Amino acid sequence: MTYISELKKLLPEEQMTTNQTMREQHSRDESYHEPSLPDVVVFPKTTAEVSKVVAFANEHQIPVVPFGLGTSLEGHIIPYHGGISLDMSLMNRVLEIRERDFLVKVEPGITRTQLNKELKKYGLFFSVDPGADATLGGMAATNASGTTSVKYGIMRDQVRDLEVVLASGEVIHTGGLSAKSSSGYHLNGLIVGSEGTLGVITELTLKVYGIPESIMAARATFPDIQAAVDAVTGILSSGISIARIELVDDRSIQQVNTYNQLNYVEKPTLFLEFHGNEAGLAQDVEFTKEIVSDFGCNDIQFELDNKARAELWEVRHNLAYAFIHGFAGKKLMVTDVSVPLTELAGAIIDARKAIETEKMDGAIVGHVGDGNYHALLMIDMKNKEEVEKAKRVNEHIVNYALARGGTCTGEHGVGVGKAMYQPLEHGAAYTVMQSIKQTLDPHHILNPGKIFMKKDQ
Repeated sequence: MTYISELKKLLPEEQMTTNQTMREQHSRDESYHEPSLPDVVVFPKTTAEVSKVVAFANEHQIPVVPFGLGTSLEGHIIPYHGGISLDMSLMNRVLEIRERDFLVKVEPGITRTQLNKELKKYGLFFSVDPGADATLGGMAATNASGTTSVKYGIMRDQVRDLEVVLASGEVIHTGGLSAKSSSGYHLNGLIVGSEGTLGVITELTLKVYGIPESIMAARATFPDIQAAVDAVTGILSSGISIARIELVDDRSIQQVNTYNQLNYVEKPTLFLEFHGNEAGLAQDVEFTKEIVSDFGCNDIQFELDNKARAELWEVRHNLAYAFIHGFAGKKLMVTDVSVPLTELAGAIIDARKAIETEKMDGAIVGHVGDGNYHALLMIDMKNKEEVEKAKRVNEHIVNYALARGGTCTGEHGVGVGKAMYQPLEHGAAYTVMQSIKQTLDPHHILNPGKIFMKKDQ
């Protein structure tokens, strides 16, 4: 670590630290993956400072791992090769709000909640809602999505332009301000989801939306998973302006009741939200009632009041924490696959069988409007047998999805947890990805060990 004294000449002393506690905070994310300490944590304030640090690291072949808030779930920000943890938290400004263009320009360290607080003054909001209050840079790096993607799309759909520092220290822009372009390669799409392996995002220009005139939430229970998924298909094919449609299985509802002291019916449940104008929303609600009743809906409750609606979605967003706090001493493993809608019910039922076969306690939730679902497994990391069981469940779920045209990760990203499945999912395209990595990062300093398996680096 002799390079640190030289690194200190690039930035003010207060913008980097080798403090053990700070290094430990940057050694892990919210996943079950093993932590690993960086050599030093650096807090840049400008693109120029990022460029200096990355160019220095490239010259000396030192790993650089961008860090947002550490909310990732597949070990993306864990510095397994040591080096520099590049904490972007001081780059957290809203740079420009172009309300008439429905665009906002921000630095990567700002969180979605902070951004929406600023946008509200203009009657606008940023749509991507992964649950965690993640940074916008981190959300772009993993191509995050979440509960609202069924209506507004995923992170990649919101990115108009990125400012990116390449491994050489060179700064590029990947897009522009116009709504469409047929010019050149789609570099936005290349950088979004690259998990810091191709460059460090230092600025984002994002699409934003007008706040709907009226918003209605609902909770509908069904006799089984098949009925709930069939109802989703019915709602999506009806043209109803549905913004969120989430599936929570009966085991999840049971944990919700315990953690939140509620008395929800413990059956497969859809959490829904409708965006629109008052008149149109009234029609959508009535139509939804008809549709879900055709699929055996036991009960549907609607919430128009802002507080009640917020409480309903708080229950959904805090589901993982309901399990974490309910299983002291255990770590949460979250699977994350996506399949075609026609395969969704079978996939969820199969996942439940896999959990039961391994005699594990687990729940299943999903952004079922786009075929994305998660199994939540609480595991004792000191119990090797339990860890192996969880890994077998995860592998089974992934292989089931891939065999049916799905993906090993719908929104959490690859990190280290899904690297082993990349050759199987992408085939010959995997070598194309390796070639791109080699071209843009020949010394493999940018988040090494992520997306690609260690032997393929």
